[in-house]
Amino acid sequence: MAEPTVTVPFLINGKEEYSSATFDVISPYTNAPCWAAAAATPHDAIRAVEAADAAFPAWSQTKPTVRRDILFKAADLLEQRLEQNAEYMRTEMGADEGASAGFVVPLAIRMLREVAGRITSICGSVPVVEAEGQSAIVFKEAMGVILGIVPWNAPYVFGIRSAACALAAGNTTVLKSSELTPRCYWAIGRAFEDAGLPAGCMNVVHCRPQDAPEVVNAMIEHPAVRKINFTGSTAVGRKIARACGQNLKPCLMELGGKNSSIVCADANLETAVQGVLAGAFLNSGQICMATDRILVHSSIVPTFTAALKTALAAGASASALPPTLVNTASKTRVEALVSSAVAAGAHFISGSADSQLPANSGVRMAPAILGGVREDMPVWQEEAFASVAACMVFESEDEAVRLANSSGYGLSASVFTEDLRRGLAMAKRIQSGAVHINSMTIHDEPVLPHGGVKNSGWGRFNADEGLNEFLSTKSVTWMD
Repeated sequence: MAEPTVTVPFLINGKEEYSSATFDVISPYTNAPCWAAAAATPHDAIRAVEAADAAFPAWSQTKPTVRRDILFKAADLLEQRLEQNAEYMRTEMGADEGASAGFVVPLAIRMLREVAGRITSICGSVPVVEAEGQSAIVFKEAMGVILGIVPWNAPYVFGIRSAACALAAGNTTVLKSSELTPRCYWAIGRAFEDAGLPAGCMNVVHCRPQDAPEVVNAMIEHPAVRKINFTGSTAVGRKIARACGQNLKPCLMELGGKNSSIVCADANLETAVQGVLAGAFLNSGQICMATDRILVHSSIVPTFTAALKTALAAGASASALPPTLVNTASKTRVEALVSSAVAAGAHFISGSADSQLPANSGVRMAPAILGGVREDMPVWQEEAFASVAACMVFESEDEAVRLANSSGYGLSASVFTEDLRRGLAMAKRIQSGAVHINSMTIHDEPVLPHGGVKNSGWGRFNADEGLNEFLSTKSVTWMD
């Protein structure tokens, strides 16, 4: 759905704004511009922060039921516009229909409704203090302006959980969108504005990649910004966290993953194969929770491999094009991971190094599962973010847990076993923000806290934990 004449605006203080500078948004379907976007300067970013700061006093005092109803209305509008918004996502990042209209956009709508429903439950406590004749109360209060820095790969989910949790708690917000999916984030902001959110409560800016450090640092350094949440790569997360530390600003980090699926000797093979393939290939593998590592017990390697190949053959279509990747840089990086592994002795369980693509087919890469990998190979250590997974054999549960924990990441994992006690015991030992027994590593729903450990970040989105991330705690005492 390329519209080269369209320019995606900012949303600042309730108004759509354009700038003299723009940048092209490249669609992976064509590897050509689909539209342009206004390019923010640090001055534009500061104006967005100041608009949010000016809106904060009134919004923080707005009754919970009013905030709730606005968020519910925004969810209704996103649902009414589902097909259009999913089309923006497909055009900007190359997602297929199932991932966009069937998964990401509906999940974002459910998340928004769920957090809206929690607003009226925000409350403090009345502890009993030590001194006679003294009483106390603990308040939960909004923090101020929240800066959300969000990525491209599931834009509606990330935009909603960043902005909606902040707004639900009585904060105002600025979203710094990904330059790869600015129209998706504009669509979120537009829905909130149309739902009656007061001007300035939610602002959306985007900028050229080369301007991002200056634009982001200007907002982090602004005294009105009270907390930052970032979803994205660990490498960029380190830079954001460093800037937050220098400015003594708290931050919530949801970073990369190198997620393992452990297939035990007693696993139901059909369940395991379905879970592994879905976890590795959903959204072209471009999900932080995607399955990168497949650990298979030595006793079932032949049968598991045969079942894997059968499932892949059953789902194959001679006419279907391979999945898209977001840009050529991503494809080049992943191809290098695969080729270096094969050169060092790995082999293809599925896929090949010689997939031929039709001319003008965009940025696409055939899925691949590698066997014969070693722990020292980059494909085993680095996040692929593509439809690529690597297999390794283990002999014991201790070895499987060690291999899963050997990653510097800790976002998601899965264990396939018919023995729930075994699964729970292994889940306790795996260093990960989430472990899913007999289902894929990709699992994000509104009632479950979401986040990682180690290099996958800290803090949690979703549920009460996610709402509390955007509230400050104040203790008040008085003499009776």
